Amino acid sequence: MRGNYKILLLMLLLAFASCSFTTKTFSNPDRDKLLVQVITYVLQQGHFDPIAMNDEFSEELFSDYIETLDPVKRYFHQSDITYFENFKLALDDQLKAADITFFNITNERMMKRIEEAKVIYKEVLSQPFDYSIDEDFDTDYDHSDFVNSKKEMKERWRKQLKFSTLSNYDDIMTQEKQTKENDPAYVMKTETQIEKEARESTLKSIDVYFNDNIDDLEREDWFAVYVNTIVEEFDPHTYYLAPQGKEVFDQRMSGKLEGIGARLQKRMDYIKIVELISGGPAWRSNQLEVEDVILKVKQENEEYPVDIVGMRINDAIKYIKGPKGTNVTLTIKKVDGSIKDVTITRDIVELMETYAKSSVVEKNNQKFGVINLPAFYVDFEDYKNVNAAQDVKKEIERLKADGMEGLVLDLRNNGGGSLPAVVDMAGLFIKDGPVVQVRSTGEAKEVLKDRDKSISWDGPLVILVNEISASASEIMAAAMQDYKRAIIIGSKQTYGKGTVQNVINLNNWLRGNTIGDLGALALTTQKYYRINGGSVQLEGVKSDVQVPGRFSYIDVGEKDKENPLPWDEIDAANFTPWENYYDYDTTIKKSEKRMSNNAQLNLIEENAKWVKSKIDETVFSLNYNEYKAQLEKNEEESKRFDPISEYKTNLTFESHSYERGLFESDTTDLKEKRIRWHKNLSQDIYIEEALNVLEDLKTTYPIKKVASAVKN
Repeated sequence: MRGNYKILLLMLLLAFASCSFTTKTFSNPDRDKLLVQVITYVLQQGHFDPIAMNDEFSEELFSDYIETLDPVKRYFHQSDITYFENFKLALDDQLKAADITFFNITNERMMKRIEEAKVIYKEVLSQPFDYSIDEDFDTDYDHSDFVNSKKEMKERWRKQLKFSTLSNYDDIMTQEKQTKENDPAYVMKTETQIEKEARESTLKSIDVYFNDNIDDLEREDWFAVYVNTIVEEFDPHTYYLAPQGKEVFDQRMSGKLEGIGARLQKRMDYIKIVELISGGPAWRSNQLEVEDVILKVKQENEEYPVDIVGMRINDAIKYIKGPKGTNVTLTIKKVDGSIKDVTITRDIVELMETYAKSSVVEKNNQKFGVINLPAFYVDFEDYKNVNAAQDVKKEIERLKADGMEGLVLDLRNNGGGSLPAVVDMAGLFIKDGPVVQVRSTGEAKEVLKDRDKSISWDGPLVILVNEISASASEIMAAAMQDYKRAIIIGSKQTYGKGTVQNVINLNNWLRGNTIGDLGALALTTQKYYRINGGSVQLEGVKSDVQVPGRFSYIDVGEKDKENPLPWDEIDAANFTPWENYYDYDTTIKKSEKRMSNNAQLNLIEENAKWVKSKIDETVFSLNYNEYKAQLEKNEEESKRFDPISEYKTNLTFESHSYERGLFESDTTDLKEKRIRWHKNLSQDIYIEEALNVLEDLKTTYPIKKVASAVKN
């Protein structure tokens, strides 16, 4: 399934979502037609690999737009689809003519079906559900056809609503039993009362969804969905930014924002957490993890939660975000299938917490440094003072002052960022030379080089990556790998995003525009390549030492997205591998041997396979006893993996001298944040192995040096 709003993948915090990417600017057909005209022109003229707007394009756009409008097939009938198919091969011609007939027809029919749905769900929820009946519900809607009658549509809604209510039913039943255990005198509610209360909770949630979200959408909001579907046909990272959305995009690297400090993504019918912002409320709670699914949201002053399954992501975020100091309770489905409620106190999320930070650790009388870099951030208005490369350089100097003998650069979960910042950062570890190659359509390649001959760190270097490490992270890891400057430890491959985007102001393409602000288009304009000539597009960076992780069997990379650009290669740049005395090949073999015999990593891999099996399960029983038995089975099976979170090393991490000097006058809880981070590091098997590799590199130094001297 396609996510409805891939624009939100690039927004850093939930708090940004107070501004939907739609806006009330485009309120008449003339603006809509002009927007289509400008966007199609910019796509054809500016995209790195523009696709032909032909019948094949029309068919893809048709299918994707219908799926975007009705992903769970609970609005349109097959008769609607049959009628819409009259336009299936004409959408390219309509776009070229700035004709929005197809949108108008589908939108009109959608509004009609939504009104019918309001009647259906109220009728369904007015009658009790029988949870003793043996019937199933399949959450993979690709297995379902569009309905042929109102009777079939009502049955579809019945199963979907019964499935949603079943979760409420179990929550109330579990709570009643726990209350009875704590207080034997407590008189439990009857099953009939519990069923009725569960149904009322579902009704309230869906009423809120329609009244506060669907009914608030106007024609221009739906049109923005159509526009975004058009541009997404070109690649996963091209998307439309309406005027208000562009303002949010421009400010995402600075300021203070109110929210829970998490980044969300729509996957299938679910809202998933894809990043926790370091130092934010969600991160501090220590109860949420990447890949958790948010099922329901409850405000502190409301009795019932709102079910957000199937909800548009920007609508769901309206419930999750909120003012500092208020509480929000999230019903979370963990990757192992267990469900729990997590209450978060919203707070100001300071982006300073997303910046580079470092730690010192002593191992066998040797001091090593760890630098964590969540993103390749930059303030373009103050590049010299606020950029990731400059901050990493400062951390290196502070670690060196404390006697660092080897460095781990942690780029796990780093989704990328500024291209200039990554070029400057690579220069901290090499004398000079090419870092990355960039190519635009029809133009000669450009080789971006480090021209500063100074080196901040010339000692042993290990870089940690995983499947979420993307874009600038991949450039950094690839350059260090090609130079033989660092050993890369992590997933089989990184994310695989080898493209560069620019934000194009659509208003600049018009002269004397009097019709209003048209917003902007984030457009893929270039591809980048390793200095060895290969692309990381789709294939990512292959780790020197490959270790299993929680994402090993989950579809999270570029290759799993809709319409990714293909892999290719160009000529290699002229570069000289790092001249050193470290035996990388021997060190890699030692690490691989340790990892293959590591019980903890073997358990992590087993867990990753088990999680994938749970994700692949899409058919659920609507019989309560069977449903409950499966939940309990999952809960019991998951206990086998408890040792993963209980793992501890014998390593002690601490702040470097410079940071410790800040603790006395600090008013931002810096010390508390670092203590928690250091605890996490001491439980991190990947950090532990990275330090083992640094030790091995250091032991090869005298051997290689002697061998080189004898040879000379």
